[in-house]
Amino acid sequence: MKVLFIGGTGTISTAIVKRLIEEMKWEVWLINRGNRPEAIPEGAHLIKADINDEAAIAEKIKDHKFDVVSDFIAFTVDAVERDYRLFKGKTSQYMFISSASAYHKPAASYIITEGTTLSNPHWEYSRNKIKCEEFLMDKYRTEGFPVTIVRPSHTYDERNVPLGVHGKNGFWQVIKRIMDEKPVIIQGDGTSLWTVTWNADFAVGYTGLMGNPHAIGEAFNITSDETLTWNQIYQTIANVLGKELKAYHVATDFLIACGDKLGFDFEGSLEGDKSVSVVFDNSKLKKIVPDMKTRVPFDRGVRIALDHVLSHPECQVEDPEFDQWCDKVIDVLEKAKF
Repeated sequence: MKVLFIGGTGTISTAIVKRLIEEMKWEVWLINRGNRPEAIPEGAHLIKADINDEAAIAEKIKDHKFDVVSDFIAFTVDAVERDYRLFKGKTSQYMFISSASAYHKPAASYIITEGTTLSNPHWEYSRNKIKCEEFLMDKYRTEGFPVTIVRPSHTYDERNVPLGVHGKNGFWQVIKRIMDEKPVIIQGDGTSLWTVTWNADFAVGYTGLMGNPHAIGEAFNITSDETLTWNQIYQTIANVLGKELKAYHVATDFLIACGDKLGFDFEGSLEGDKSVSVVFDNSKLKKIVPDMKTRVPFDRGVRIALDHVLSHPECQVEDPEFDQWCDKVIDVLEKAKF
């Protein structure tokens, strides 16, 4: 099998590419600007180019046909329209990475299936993913364009620690607050349900859809089967660090209002996603990919991630602005008590 990834070096795609090359022995090609050559997996063929330069890409792939094309960096309709023009007639399957945040917030049921309504008034990112899906499914229905849609939720790897509330520089400042035994903000009362998925587990489900005729014209959730509360997520992190968790629960609408001062879109990431309880039904995926299962539960995955982050200083990106913001939010709420 000959496959092409647009991107291919992100959290999700890295695990998929590694599995295809090392375990499945597929021929893997990447369209990538090559700015991070160390991230290009050994054994992958690189087409060094900017995917947004459509004419240049068309020239570079003119002599190629692919069994599967996967785009991990398409976020707008313009991007999937470009892919449609480039790969129509050049692939037997086009796989689009959508997002589970596209599901209605809140949905009528906390159990999310592929039939759950797509609608998210809180997050433009999610609305754009919905528009991408609509365009691609229209091309499938009217022209037979061989699309498969995948909806991941919160996927992580050894370079990332999944959190609910963090600043622009990512997770590290929260980890540092836990290590320093400072109060850590958790949205709401911390009891909403959430799912985090180790990227290598995700890769099993994803590669099982590649080249699978039963996947054409269909959408699939790919997530872990493990459901946790946010309190459990943060407590597990603290346990691995050997620190006491000083959880400070803050109402989501208050965080959204205060997030404006930080220049951070908490409405999208919280009300449009992480503050809403969700449990994903993966039975549709498992019917055609029976190997899909949770091999790395969160208590193991986060230990791997923290071991990596603590031994790699380049992962420890501090965020003093977010740290001060946390202190101010907590101080204001403490002063409001009587």
